[in-house]
Amino acid sequence: MPIQITQAQPDDAAVVATLVGELLREIMAAINDKAFNFHQADTEARAAAWLRDGCYSVLVARDGGEPVGFLALYQSYALYTEGAYGTIPEFYVRPAYRSMGVGAALLAQARRLGQLRGWRRLEVTTPPLPEFDRTLAFYQREGFSISGGRKLKLELP
Repeated sequence: MPIQITQAQPDDAAVVATLVGELLREIMAAINDKAFNFHQADTEARAAAWLRDGCYSVLVARDGGEPVGFLALYQSYALYTEGAYGTIPEFYVRPAYRSMGVGAALLAQARRLGQLRGWRRLEVTTPPLPEFDRTLAFYQREGFSISGGRKLKLELP
């Protein structure tokens, strides 16, 4: 059965949160650091609210109804991009489905969605390198180019 990609609805929030948890656990295991605080219920509530508000879009890949990956998008703005653009904050394919075209299919759908929204580009930040060199290579194969330094954060009280 071919992989099906659908746009998540608020009632898909539990599925999205589960996949986010898998993504974050994989990153933390690879870098041996508890870089993220993940709480299933809180993540589900945020996902449901953001999907309902339309400020956050999620594409879910399914194999026979079983979720096997997802890609999240939101609209961003910056003067250097010459207009609105899409940011991919989370993107994950379950290990058993990697190198099978699932990620490429999710990105193709994200491109189409971005074009429909009039976005000028898509931006994504890779997880830490060198642990995720394969992720960087995937993005480059899909047409992404390195555009600058590292992603930094400042926690606000």
